[in-house]
Amino acid sequence: MTASSTTWGLVVETTVGLGEGKHMEASVPAYVTGTREEALAELERRARAYTPEHPRSPRRRRLLRRTDGFLLVVDGAWQSYVTRFTVAELVEDSTAPEAKPAGEVMPDVERFDDGVPVRPAWLGRPDLG
Repeated sequence: MTASSTTWGLVVETTVGLGEGKHMEASVPAYVTGTREEALAELERRARAYTPEHPRSPRRRRLLRRTDGFLLVVDGAWQSYVTRFTVAELVEDSTAPEAKPAGEVMPDVERFDDGVPVRPAWLGRPDLG
């Protein structure tokens, strides 16, 4: 596998819950096929546009660059919340979605300039009745 055909997972680990129930949850919302730099560029775009669930009334927002991604620290009235954005090479995935060319992310949907989908993924799903 060459560097230009590597598939990168965009990993988001964020603080969820409140008080003693506060904990971290991780997800891989997208994959990028291309170079590590291309994956980091997409990750940065997402990190800049990301609005965490907590705190509801943010007082300060700081985005920090790390060697493997970004760290978003948002201070609320009582507590700080963190979201970690990491680029990681996909080594194995038992149900891997089809990778898109560099600069494209999955799923391939129409998006506003800030990256938010124009049509929510759940809209029109028959299983949601």
